[in-house]
Amino acid sequence: MNPAFSTLHFLNRELSWLEFNERVLEEAQDTNNPLFERLKFLSIVGSNLDEFFMIRVASLQGNVEANYVKIDPSGLTPTEQIERISARTHRQVFDMYNCFNRSLKKSLKKADIHFIKIKELNNFQLNFLRDYYANNVFPVLTPMVVNKNQPFPLILNKTLNISLLLGDITNPENLLFGTIQVPSVLNRLVEIPSSERHKSFILLEEIIKLNLSTLFDNHTVIATGCYRITRDAFLDVSEDESEDLLTAVELSLKQRKWGSAIRLEIEHGINPLLLQILEEELEISAEAEYKISGPIDLTFLMKLSGLKGYDSLRYDPIKPNIHPTLLDEDDIFQSISKQDILLHHPYDSFDMIVNLVKTAAEDPNVLAIKQTLYRVSGNSPIIEALAQAADNGKQVTVLLELQARFDEQNNITWAKKLETAGCHVIYGLVGLKAHCKILLIVRREDGLIKRYVHLGTGNYNDVTAKLYTDLGLLTANPYFGADASAIFNTLSGCSSPSALYKMTLAPMNLRNKFLDLIHKETEYAKAGKKAKIIAKLNSLVDTEIIKALYNASSAGVTIELIVRGICCLRPKIPFISEHITVRSIVGRFLEHSRIYYFYGDGEELIFLASADLMRRNLDKRVELLFPIEDPAARTKVRNVLDLALLDTSKSRVLNLDGTYSKIDKRGKDSINSQEIFLAPKLSETTPYEVRANFVPIISVKDIDS
Repeated sequence: MNPAFSTLHFLNRELSWLEFNERVLEEAQDTNNPLFERLKFLSIVGSNLDEFFMIRVASLQGNVEANYVKIDPSGLTPTEQIERISARTHRQVFDMYNCFNRSLKKSLKKADIHFIKIKELNNFQLNFLRDYYANNVFPVLTPMVVNKNQPFPLILNKTLNISLLLGDITNPENLLFGTIQVPSVLNRLVEIPSSERHKSFILLEEIIKLNLSTLFDNHTVIATGCYRITRDAFLDVSEDESEDLLTAVELSLKQRKWGSAIRLEIEHGINPLLLQILEEELEISAEAEYKISGPIDLTFLMKLSGLKGYDSLRYDPIKPNIHPTLLDEDDIFQSISKQDILLHHPYDSFDMIVNLVKTAAEDPNVLAIKQTLYRVSGNSPIIEALAQAADNGKQVTVLLELQARFDEQNNITWAKKLETAGCHVIYGLVGLKAHCKILLIVRREDGLIKRYVHLGTGNYNDVTAKLYTDLGLLTANPYFGADASAIFNTLSGCSSPSALYKMTLAPMNLRNKFLDLIHKETEYAKAGKKAKIIAKLNSLVDTEIIKALYNASSAGVTIELIVRGICCLRPKIPFISEHITVRSIVGRFLEHSRIYYFYGDGEELIFLASADLMRRNLDKRVELLFPIEDPAARTKVRNVLDLALLDTSKSRVLNLDGTYSKIDKRGKDSINSQEIFLAPKLSETTPYEVRANFVPIISVKDIDS
């Protein structure tokens, strides 16, 4: 009998995401991490919050304004969610700046990297900054004053601005509001000459404040204060009403700049009258204000972390492996024909995938290349290879998802390039995002047609492949090839796929596949047999899947979940989720692979997927689940799972109340799964117990330590 579920059994999605961002913040606070890596982590915390407010908080705010009061699975109304989010994010922002001001700045100073204040400048430095301002900054500034003839200007999303309270020299009682956008086309971090053996920097907004008299010579500057707004950036594209999706997305991107204000960041101690003007003109409440004790928008720390000459303050560079099967053969197609090849990025080089597409583009025996693209890099070698393939007369079909959030403009640019090169470009599907990762190469060999397939858990992005952990399968298995052809015919045409041999496709039947697999483990447990589920994924949100996991746990199934980000399942509920553990790994690399393991009464089933367990992935996107059948590949995937479950260094365990705790290391070895995968001279099939005991050659130096 299924237990009765209530709102007490589910964690709120938004608050769970904030717990993930807190884990990223902990990495910035961790003095065992190299200093420049800590700067990166803090920058990521800030950029994560930007996106969270632009999409998630903006959506909730829209619900409130529409008087939508339906509760979420955790029992909270939109208004209650916003209230709890506000309380949590205010604490998180306070902790961010506490980390920056009390730890990172001091550590930078020990490394002879200084942030200089105006009052600390000597005459030589002041003269340098005045020259720099006159030659570089002043020509691009656009000061604006609000008066009877000039209304309050439109402030762009996420731009840093300086607000000013101005007094008219001829009429001192006539106070005016002025604003200046800090130019984003200039480097925000400006290095200034120093007689000491250290680096000295000042922020661009401070240089502008120093020279305000050049902009308002007929006014006295009474008060200044930096501010920044975050706007609603939800991309509203009506596909049903648009004849041209490409044009519709381009127009919607332009509208994104002017969405309603969701958050206001203001310099701590800002003049009350300036704040009042901003509140009224931006129509923003006090609860949405964040008083910042330091530089607004810490994402500039990412550029600082790239400063040359400080390699000791970074992780040691990685040296990705080349798969031994590919090393042994000059012909990559012959290598794939011999056996399935499983790649684990970034530990295995992503160049192997890039080179596969490049080789196919030049190979006279290749007839066609078909590929889905969701997020690609700004200078993508895969795009270049596909364009070259079309130029070489091959049939090239690319499904390029135009609505990949915040990559829309990039994808529009690539879509036009590919079309110009002669590729057949599909702009996604009506009502669905194409999120699957699949590459099909059709080749003529010995008078017959042979298909080569790559399937992955991550994007075909050569940049993020160095930062995200993902898995990919290369195979010449004819059943996978037949499935790939059927899927591309579905994506490019109007047909529904016939029964697939190996793969499972969303939104057609992926949800039912997962439910069926969970149900079978539940039945094994009820029959007194060993039953186990292990899943590694990014997000677990879908309530139907969570209920199925609760039922499985109640029946005695052991369930081990490795969920990097959002997890709405609440573990350790008596009689409901007692057999479920949830952990999250946050470290040097972003854990991005999706792996699903089912014991299957001894016939272990191992799947990889592009999909997380979220309603959008199961019902609103084109996603793929595929089995791993090759023995060596299965061992490699199982090692990934086992080592993740052994991690005591970067793992946090989800508690009943929705918070996370670090692993209690008493009596345990310190095991960092990512560092162990970086360890050299280990076979991909080396048992995880051996890997766990291997001392990796890795440096984690820090100026604090």
